Amino acid sequence: MSNDTSPGTSSVDSKSSDPSYGVPGHSHSDKDLLKLSLGAIGIVFGDIGTSPLYALKECFKGHHQLPVDDFHIYGLVSLIFWTMGLVVTVKYVMFIMKADNKGEGGSMSLLSLIIRGANPKLSRWLIVLGVFATALFYGDSMITPAMSVLSAVEGLTVIEPSFDSWVPPVSVVILIGLFCIQARGTESVGRLFGPIMLVYFATLAILGVFNIITRSPAILLALNPYYAIHFFVSDPLQGFWALGSVVLSVTGAEALYADMGHFGRQPISLGWYWVVFPALTLNYLGQCALLSADHEAIANPFYFLAPDFLRVPLIILATFAAVIASQAVITGAFSVTQQAIQLGYIPRLRVNHTSASTVGQIYIPSVNWVLMFMVMVLIAMFKNSTNLANAYGIAVTGTMFITSCMMGVLVHRVWHWKAWQSIPLVSFFLLIDGAFFLSNVTKIPEGGWFPLLVGFVVFTMLMTWSRGRHLMAERMRQVAMPIQLFIRSAAASAVRIPGTAIFLTPEDDGVPHALLHNLKHNKILHERVILLTVKIEDVPYVDPHYRASMSSLEDGFYRVIVRYGFMEEPDVPLALNKIEQSGPMLRMDDTSFFISRQTLIPSTHTSMAIWREKLFAWMLRNSESATEFFKLPSNRVVELGSQIELVGSNKK
Repeated sequence: MSNDTSPGTSSVDSKSSDPSYGVPGHSHSDKDLLKLSLGAIGIVFGDIGTSPLYALKECFKGHHQLPVDDFHIYGLVSLIFWTMGLVVTVKYVMFIMKADNKGEGGSMSLLSLIIRGANPKLSRWLIVLGVFATALFYGDSMITPAMSVLSAVEGLTVIEPSFDSWVPPVSVVILIGLFCIQARGTESVGRLFGPIMLVYFATLAILGVFNIITRSPAILLALNPYYAIHFFVSDPLQGFWALGSVVLSVTGAEALYADMGHFGRQPISLGWYWVVFPALTLNYLGQCALLSADHEAIANPFYFLAPDFLRVPLIILATFAAVIASQAVITGAFSVTQQAIQLGYIPRLRVNHTSASTVGQIYIPSVNWVLMFMVMVLIAMFKNSTNLANAYGIAVTGTMFITSCMMGVLVHRVWHWKAWQSIPLVSFFLLIDGAFFLSNVTKIPEGGWFPLLVGFVVFTMLMTWSRGRHLMAERMRQVAMPIQLFIRSAAASAVRIPGTAIFLTPEDDGVPHALLHNLKHNKILHERVILLTVKIEDVPYVDPHYRASMSSLEDGFYRVIVRYGFMEEPDVPLALNKIEQSGPMLRMDDTSFFISRQTLIPSTHTSMAIWREKLFAWMLRNSESATEFFKLPSNRVVELGSQIELVGSNKK
């Protein structure tokens, strides 16, 4: 897979057994393990940690309202507990997080892992699923900041109901400030995330225990799955509707898998088992104990857990937690975008690194401002968390369902489980995720359409870019001249001048268009000509020892291939420095980089619809310069334009 159609980038099928593909391992001492677990509590669990702010309230006051009585209270808290246990603990922590792609997780990593060696037809369907899951994530990354911050700020209405009109503007100010500081990075602020969230989870647990003891200790009986089952058996339709709100208790579960590369499986598991899961369980039980004793507390059961004098500090702490949850999903959107760029589903975008020491600290301006604009639109449209909850669940459940589908391929084709082992397990999770998704489908008219619309728009753009890239590469191969023929016919007769010329080309055979244009217009060839291809592998990292390889052709021509993983940042000059001793001497003051900038000519012969072709052309025009993307010295770059017509097969 390649990052785009630009000169110098191509793809290759990696072999996991090849020593050239590696990743830093996650072997930790006990001290490091505790430190990483604290970091995971601050980053990974922000989204799911803020779910008590709204999940239980929405079960009773949401799209399908339920009576506030002991039957429904016990049934719902039992359902929430077992949903967290089955979906987060069993599915993600025990199974999905074992599917690491050289240490990395997330939809794109899982996709690149399971399509290796798969037949082309199956691969196409898997790519569609994986890309759509990624597209839904962008919808989720717009809703999460709005939902979390609105829910936290709504605590003001518990203190004074007349503050209701202040909730949206206060939320907007907080979120605008959050998006505006993204360019500065989160390395220093991130050190505070773990301790703050640890205090937050401790507060959840303490408030829960206090209300269980003082309000209704009998609520502990609801941990028995009998109450969840009895709820469904007694009223199957109401139970089905309730799933649409119950799933809000596990929003952010996908983050455990997506952030595995930053912390490792063990620290995340430790944080979930010993801190987050117990704290969430106690808090939900405490809210239900409160409701069992005081049905009026349903107006905002989370904030009514605290005595009057502690509600203002609780609002401040919850707002900090909501900001941290928002920060995590925003930076997650940056990471997913970077992966998608490298894997060839998004055009090159400007990626700024905000830390000299931490690899994952990046900032993508275009993504940041689009997210901010859409979050503001959401707050203006929905105004409060109850309305926004209707839009929240469908993106989450859609992603979960797709992950279960991909999990089925994983256990069968990658882990090689027997059918009697894999089919019951995968069917069980598909049944759970399918039920959650179908329950949320009923919310489409009331707001569920928003993440689906965002998902389909992003999916269309990602697939259009990938398809256009493929057609453009196919067309360039068709018109390419074999390199040996070029050397024999042109190299001997052309005027050779001192210095080195590096031509970036997406293919590791054939003659680059920039080389042909340079010879045609300037009538010269440099003394040393290097044909350079950057290949993005379907693994997160490539061993630096195998970063670059060079082969000598003849008459001063060389072929150089530089490899990167999809989590790495290409730095072509740095890679070239490592091959100087084994090849031609490269001095930057004596080297010129030649790149080709393609202009798309509309064609009626391509297999893409004309509107997709125009969309692809727009994306191509607005992609980031190859000079910036590959860190080429700008004063040594020569850019040559060329026109190309998309002509491809009828295969979609």
